[in-house]
Order: sequence, then C-alpha cells, then structure tokens
Amino acid sequence: MNKVKTSTEKSVSTSSRTMSLLSQLEKINLDSVLGEADNARYVTAKILHLVQSQEKTKKEMTSKGSSAIEVILSTLENTRDPQTILNILSILIELVSVGGGRRASVLVTKGGTQILLQLLLNASKESPPNEELMVLLHTLLAKIGPKDKKIGMKARINGALNISLNLVKQNLQNHRLILPCLQVLRVYSTNSVNAVSLGKNGVVELMFKIIGPFSKKNTSLMKVALDTLAALLKSKTNARRAVDRGYVHMLLTIYVDWHRHDSRHRYMLIRKGVLQCIKSVTNIKLGRKAFIDANGMKILYNTSQECLAVRTLDPLVNTSSLIMRKCFPKNRLPLPTIKSAFHFQLPVIPASGPVAQMYNLPPDVDDVVDESDDNDDAETESEIETEDDKDQNFKNDDIETDINKLKPRQELGRPLEELKMYEQFFPELTENFQECDLVSKEPKPFVSNANLGGPIVVPTAGEEFSAETNPSVIGISLKEGNPLLTEEYNRRPAFLGLPKKDSIKASSLLQQNVQRNLLPSCQCLSQEIVTGLDRISLQNTSENDQYYATGCVIKKDNKTSLTPLACSKTCEHVSPCGSSLFEGSSVHLGKFCCTGVESEEEDSKSSSSGEQVVLEVSDVSPVHDCDLYIEMVKTTKSIPEYSEVAYPDYFGHIPPPFKEPILERPYGVQRTKISQDIERLIHQNDIIDRVVYDLDNSICSAPEEVDVLKFNSKFESGNLRKVIQIRKNEYDLILNSDINSNHYHQWFYFEVSGMKTGIGYRFNIINCEKSNSQFNYGMQPLMYSVQEALNSRPSWTRVGTDICYYKNHFSRSSIAAGGQKGKSYYTITFTVTFQHKDDVCYFAYHYPYTYSTLKMHLQKLESMHNPQQIYFRQDALCETLGGNICPIVTITAMPESNYYEHICQFRNRPYIFLSARVHPGETNASWVMKGTLEYLMSSNPSAQSLRESYIFKIIPMLNPDGVINGNHRCSLSGEDLNRQWQNPNPDLHPTIYHAKGLLQYLAAIKRLPLVLPKILSQTAPAFCMGSCSFVVEKSKESTARVVVWREIGVQRSYTMESTLCGCDQGKYKGLQIGTKELEEMGAKFCVGLLRLKRMASPLEYNLPSGLLDIENELIESSCKVTSPTTYVLDEDEPRFLEEVDYSAESNDDQDAELADNVGDYEANNQEDGLSDSDSTRILLS
Repeated sequence: MNKVKTSTEKSVSTSSRTMSLLSQLEKINLDSVLGEADNARYVTAKILHLVQSQEKTKKEMTSKGSSAIEVILSTLENTRDPQTILNILSILIELVSVGGGRRASVLVTKGGTQILLQLLLNASKESPPNEELMVLLHTLLAKIGPKDKKIGMKARINGALNISLNLVKQNLQNHRLILPCLQVLRVYSTNSVNAVSLGKNGVVELMFKIIGPFSKKNTSLMKVALDTLAALLKSKTNARRAVDRGYVHMLLTIYVDWHRHDSRHRYMLIRKGVLQCIKSVTNIKLGRKAFIDANGMKILYNTSQECLAVRTLDPLVNTSSLIMRKCFPKNRLPLPTIKSAFHFQLPVIPASGPVAQMYNLPPDVDDVVDESDDNDDAETESEIETEDDKDQNFKNDDIETDINKLKPRQELGRPLEELKMYEQFFPELTENFQECDLVSKEPKPFVSNANLGGPIVVPTAGEEFSAETNPSVIGISLKEGNPLLTEEYNRRPAFLGLPKKDSIKASSLLQQNVQRNLLPSCQCLSQEIVTGLDRISLQNTSENDQYYATGCVIKKDNKTSLTPLACSKTCEHVSPCGSSLFEGSSVHLGKFCCTGVESEEEDSKSSSSGEQVVLEVSDVSPVHDCDLYIEMVKTTKSIPEYSEVAYPDYFGHIPPPFKEPILERPYGVQRTKISQDIERLIHQNDIIDRVVYDLDNSICSAPEEVDVLKFNSKFESGNLRKVIQIRKNEYDLILNSDINSNHYHQWFYFEVSGMKTGIGYRFNIINCEKSNSQFNYGMQPLMYSVQEALNSRPSWTRVGTDICYYKNHFSRSSIAAGGQKGKSYYTITFTVTFQHKDDVCYFAYHYPYTYSTLKMHLQKLESMHNPQQIYFRQDALCETLGGNICPIVTITAMPESNYYEHICQFRNRPYIFLSARVHPGETNASWVMKGTLEYLMSSNPSAQSLRESYIFKIIPMLNPDGVINGNHRCSLSGEDLNRQWQNPNPDLHPTIYHAKGLLQYLAAIKRLPLVLPKILSQTAPAFCMGSCSFVVEKSKESTARVVVWREIGVQRSYTMESTLCGCDQGKYKGLQIGTKELEEMGAKFCVGLLRLKRMASPLEYNLPSGLLDIENELIESSCKVTSPTTYVLDEDEPRFLEEVDYSAESNDDQDAELADNVGDYEANNQEDGLSDSDSTRILLS
C-alpha cells in the first residue's frame, strides 16, 4: 500500500510540476520583461527533461483540452534566445516522435508549420547559420510535414523552399545536417509545383552526387536521397531532365551493383529505393524508351528471378514486375480491325453516340497505338495549385439531389390511341372463359405440339451407314484399330438425320417413352417441381446421385443395328473441329471424341471390333429435350448464320453432385504469369506465334499436328475470334467485339479438342476490358466435357488453376476508345489439365443459356402444364433487328369458374412485370428466370396461391440477338439496351420500345402498384440485403429501373443482380455459384412475393402457418454506408496476399467500371460499365 501511495503521490507531483512550469512559461510570454530570457531558458530546459524522462508528461501535454502546445509555440514564436529555441525544438521533437502521427497532427492544427517555416527563414539569414538549429528545425519539419497537406505551398510562399536545397549544396560532406534537409525536400517534392521549382535549381543533379554504388557507409543518407529522388522524378519535367542526362542507365547500373554485393539482403530498402526511382522516371514515354535502350527489361528480369527464392525480397520482385509491365512496348491486337468480325447493317444510323462515332471513323484508325496520355512534348507543369489550395471534400456528383427529379412524374409519353396496339397482349382482361372447362383439376396427358426432330446419329468413324434409323436412341458406331478410318473421320462431317414429316410425332413420342422407361421415377431429376417451401433446397439428394449414375445409359449390344443417314460425298464446308452445315432440314453437332466413348470399365471390357455403342440420352430436366432443342435451333437466326450446335446446349446441364468452393489463390501466381509474358520479349526466338484459329481468315484451317489444340466457336452464343499458339502448350485467345461495336470483350464460349492427358495447357484471353475481375478472387471458368457427358455426367464444372487477371501490353487508340485515353486490355489466364485424351471440351465465362434453350424451355413448359389450372400464354412481343422473335409470357391461375365473381377476381389481379437478359453475357439472369418460370408453372400449392394472386407478364430475354451472336453487352445496334429506356428507337431498340409500351399501356388503363427486398433477405439464402442500393444516380437515368419508376409511375421498380463468382455470407458462403443456386433464387423470389401478398392482406390470404412462417419484424440490415450512392459490404474486393497492382501502374486513366462484388446478389454495379454481375429486371407493376 505504501508503494502504491508513494507512486501516486509522485505522479501527482510530476503532473503538477509540469503544469507549474507551463504556467511560468506562459507568464513569461505575457510579461515580455527584459531579463526573462534566462528564466525561459531554465523553464524550457526543465520541461525538456520531464518530456525526455516521463511518457506521462508527453501524453498530458498533447491531451485534449491541454494548452501546452499553444504555450510552447507561443514561446518559440516570441523568443530570440538561441538556447530557448533549441530547447523548445527538442521538446516538440520528443512530443511528435511517438503517438502514431496524432501528435504531429495536433502540432499542425495549432499553427506549428507556419511558425517553424518563419523560424527557418530567420535562421537562414545568419552567417553562418546555426548548424544545431538547422538540424533540429529540419528534423521537426520532416516529422510534421506529412501531416500538413499544405506544407509545400506554405514553404514556397514563405520563401523557405530553397533554404534546405542550398544547405545540402553547401554541406555535402556534413551528413548529420543534410540528412534531415533531404527528408524535408522529400516532403516538399510531393507538391508538383515545388518539384518543378526545385528541379530548375539543380536538385536532380544534386541527388545523383549523393547516391552511388554499393557502400556500407552512410546507408541511411543513401536511403533518404533515393526516396527524395523518387518523389522528385514523379514530376515529368524532372523525369525528362533525368533521361536527358543519362541517369536511367546510371540507376540500372547502381541497382545491379547493390544487387550483386548485397548477398545477405541487409540493404533491401536501398535496392527498393533505386527501383522506385526507375519506376518514377518510366512514367513518361522517354523514360520507358531509355529503359528499353539500356537493356532494362533483361536486367530487371534476371535480377528478379534471382530474388524469387527469398520471400523477404518480394517487394523487389513486385516492383520490378510493375516496371517491366509498364515498359513492355504497347502493341495493337493482332487483328485486322478491332471492330467485330461480323457486320450487320443497321436500318438507321444513330445521329450521335458510340455507334455513330464508329461508323464515322476513318479507315484503320483503330489500328493506331496511341500513347498520347504522356503528352511528353507539350506537357508543362502548371504553376496553379490544385490539391494543395483547397480541401478535397468527398462529393459524388452522380447522386441525384433534385427533388423534382426524385418524384415520379407519370407521363405516358405516347398517345393513348397508339398504346392501344398493346391491348392484344392482355387478352386475359377481356376473356370470359365461357368455352373453357374449369371444373376438372386433373392434368391432361402430355402431348408435345412441337415439331420434334428424330434421332441424332453421330458417327465416330468414317464408315458408311444405311438409311434406316432407330428413332429412340442416338447411335455411336465405333471401329477399332483402323487409322485410315480415323483419318477419314477427321475430314468427314457428321450429319444429323431427320425422319420424314409424317413420322416426326410418332418417333418423338416413342423416344420419350423409351427414355422415360430408362429410369425409375425417383431417379428423374426434378420430374416434379418441389411441392413445398421447405423443399426448395440445393442440398444434394440420393435421388440426384442415382441420376448421375444412370442419366445417360451406354448400352453395348451386338444385336442392335443402327443405320443412320450418311453423307454420300464430302462436304466442302467443314469446320476446323470436324463439323458441317445445315442442309435442308439437317442439323449437325460438333465433333465427338475421335477415339469414341471412353467406357468407365476396364480396358479389358472394351467393345470389340464391329460392336455398336449406343448412347441413350434422357432429359436432364423436365424442360430439356435434345430433339426439341435442334428444332428450335433451326428457327434461330444469327448474323454469321451459325450451322453448328454445341454439345452442352444439346445435351443439357445437370449441376454436379459436389460442392465447388471458391478457389484459393496461390501466392505469387500473378507475378509468375507476368514473368512468363515478359520472357516473350526477352526470348523472342522461343515463341511459336502460330495462328491456329481465325474468324477473319476463311482459309485458316485447323492444324493437322496431333499435339496442337483445335478450337471452334461457330455456334450459338459462341465467342472466340482468334487463337495464336505461343508455346507448345500455351495459347493466346482473342474475343470478338460486340457487333457494331469495337469493344465489350468479356463473355467467352468456345470449343477445344485434340488434347492430351497429363499436360497443363495455359489459355490467355488477352483482350478483356474490365479493370478487375472475380477471377482474381477465386472464380474459375466453366468447362463441359463431352466425354464426361457420354459417361453420364453432362455438367458444366469449375476448372482451372493458376488463375489471375491483369493488365497486359495490348492497347487501342484513344480515338477507337471513344475519346478516352489509349486504353489497355487485360488478360484472363488459366491452366487446365484435361482428364480424357482427344476429348471435346467447351469453356465459358458463365453457365451458357442460349436463345434456342429459352425457346425450348418455354415450349416444354407450355406442353407440360395443366390448362385447367394454369393460364399460360406465349406471344411474340416483336421481331428483333436480326429477325428473331422476342417472346413474352403470361402466367396466372385459371378462374375457379366462369361465374361473374370469379371472372372479376381473375381480371383484377395485380400485374407483376419481370424481364431479364438485357445484357447477353450475363447468363445468370436466364438461370434465375428459369427458376422463376418453373416455380410459377409447378403444382406446388404455394405456386398455385401465387398464380391466384397475380398476373405475371414476363419477358425472359430482352436481347435475343445479342445472346445468339455471342455479344457481351449490346444488341445488334451496338448499344447497351438498358440505357435506351428514356427514348427507345423502334427501329434500333424494338424490344425496349415495346416493353416500355406494355408498361405505358398498363399505366394508361390504371393497372399500376409492393415492397420486396427485405422479404427476400429472409427467404433466399443467397440474397444479401446489406448489398442493396435504393438511390437514383444521374448516370442511370436512362436505365429500366429509373425510367419505369419515374416516367411510368411504378413505385417498386427493382433490379436484382446476381454474382458470377460466389457468396460471402449465408449457407453458400465460400462456394462458387451454380445453376442450382441461381434457379433457387428465382424460386425464392416467388416465395417472397407470396409473403408480400400475405403481409399486404393477411385476412383474405389465410395460408397454413407452417407453410409460410412470416416473422413479425423484418430483418434489419447491418449495411455500411461507404458512399452516397451505394450500400455495400465492408469489403467489396478484399485484398489477397500478393501485393501486385492489377493496373501495372500504367498511365491509363483509372477505369470507370466498378469492380465486381465478391458478395452474392450485388446491387452496386455501374450498369453502363462491364461487370461480373447480372442485371435481372424485376419490375413490379
């Protein structure tokens, strides 16, 4: 107790003593009596002693409410006694030496910077200046300078800018003095105007007198001098001065010298300082050229390779990588033009906008590589302050603040007489159902009214077949050991034989019956849509597992004789992968595996010569029909006139029975890939540089070598323009632009064949445009193996290792980029090891969902529904520019009877308007919509209740042409359709024009409205309320969400967005998204509507409490406001361990596109930029 008491008394004594000394000092300042200098010197010496010995004193003097700093600074400003000044400077240095910068900030806010600069000016007038005073002054200024954003401007106005520079010039051998002076010069140089001014006074040349080759002496001075030089060289004027004097070569020489001698890596900071100087000087074109001329690429490549073995040297490797990427000569893409390889003549050329600019571009303008962003010859630093003259308060000009614009103004925009044309899409409002049988609830037998095709026969050898077919199976005939037949097959197309018209229906029904007999009812995946809310689950079931084993049955039966239609002569139009064209009613698939079907059994059980292997394909889901898909393809019109069918679209997709976690990124993978790219420049003789696929060159044939991969994308939704073999197992891939555009490269879908097992093939897609991608955060591309499909596993699966996304050395001109500065492309790179030799595999950005798939889906739903319970109607909203039909679907419940009351209830149901797939590359929209449609058409009691409550008007695909032709963002007009809602052109944007017309018609007949998002946060495990945004941005005034709300008056108009990668919360956290999760989201959306209905009218909507467990209070979100325009999770793009800048710090402007969110259903994407999310329109009206 005594010790505690003594300690307390001592603490109180120290505190009171400090306060007493400060009071004395304040009194001295007020009195200003002659002879008080000795007292001030004594008091400040005592305070200095306390500060040096007591941490508590420091805290007390800098605590809130303390006037100690004001007293100290006041004394410093008024005193003329040299010792008192030295004491006070020492006190201030002690105070700001610790505290994490907060104490330095306190000193700045009290006006300390101005007082110190004035003191520096006064001290410089002495001859010679007091060295101790100068050391302390510069030491203190160097500590508080980084906390004062205006110190550069203050120093220049005060005339103190060149004082430090002159001290260095006059005292080059006095290291104690010039060290803090250099630190202050480094602080000054962060201001560009100061850097130019200092450069004119010879500061760059002075720095090169201080830095030099390896030496163990004065390393601290060397480090500070390098940091100062790096800051000075950020000024382009200084950088040009350094280039003109040959300093780039000198810096490389110094770096190599330190690299060689620093064998124990004790001076890594000095080596990094040299690299930072090189990095700064190579920000200009002249610097990059000097770097290349000095063999800098090879020097940094070799030194960085030698550093890879030591993890602590990663900062050197990463900085070297940034410099090399930046200095890598910019090249144009190896294309004749960056415009799309396909041309479509628009009926009307827009008067303005990117399409008009592209049509007006001079020939070959897009082939120019423009690095004018440097402005090396014309650029001079402005003497006008920007950032230093005023505080840069955060302000988002995009947020709409005009109250008048934040109020919906219901304006039809079109005459009522014109809107009457849309009355035909609402027959349910006038239908009296007098001729309908509304009593029976039993579903009618399934009868397909589709003009189904017959069998698809795919020969895998070159033998001839007779003209008979078995209508219930797909025949695959194999012969062994005849290389001539295999060679003949590689040249011969595989045709699909179709039966005669009068046998189509019978054969299709027979096929259905045979296929349904293949599997027990419990093994048919999703034969009935789930019948309860609790059953809408994505957990794998035993039924599903059984299905994967038996879904596609391979039968071996020597007694089976297949005689498919054969080609009597060789077709001239053979694709590189062995496929051919339609002829009449004939359709064909791509090439099967050349080696036939790999049996899952041992080789000893393989089929003998002449044995037939018969593949019987059952429907992978109740809405997938292989033959019906072929029929739908025949009516799909594409600009390239596609004639091939991709196997994944034909077979269909079953979600794999295993979880696919988000891929963990290996450390250092990005720099390894970049290093391999840099090797191309250094070791050019090792590069093959051979074109193996080219849409622009019709005479480019598939390579004949067995060790070269074969590529193809000539099928619906396919996108691959050119492939170049770089190394033996490495290929550069170039995507096609959206039609009538010269950009929007992100979506890819292509076929690969001719592979070997046990080899890692590297694929580089080199003309992506997004500034960042989910591929950097664990997303993998998708692959579909035909061999796996034949082995009963028809699934898209996530594949690939060593995946990363980074800026490359290809760019386009500022003119071609629509006025933006020369813009660089980005590379998606991934490595795949194939499981089967000579397989046929497909790769895609996300799960493909084609326009033909949609048509098949809708036709199957229509043929399978019970017309006595479900009102289902499919109409053609309009014809697209490409001549395709844009379907619109109406779903509701049939009235209970044709009595007046029931008919009235039917007609007065509120409308819900849904649309999706306005952006072709966002295929997840279609999978969500698929889940919604299947749920609405199901026999689920809750689905029936939903149908009885609402009339659904659904446009499942707003951009059919873009989807068909493999676009990523635009329609055939070359424009983002979601930005055309304000003033859609009926000739250029027919789907948007008529979709808006539908809503305007509903508004005209007073059939408008609901709250949804919070309900979804309860019902859908993949939905995140915290990622939602409910504001209006000016940049999105022409989007559907804003226009439908503002002009048409729909109060609840939403965009639901979906991730392409995976979820970071909920039960799917850490997993990559799949079609199960997407379809579940569509179904859960419907459940949310049902909950909404019950909450809106609980008395009239009395459902069992067990079916709908509605909480009394909605879940409150814990979202965080990170900007005025969006609510997002704490970290949209969490950093990974590898500290490598994606942009390589080139001089391109920061891309405007918002990085895609790791989170689940993101609602914060720039709808006009590229994004890794889907935009599924959900308009409640």
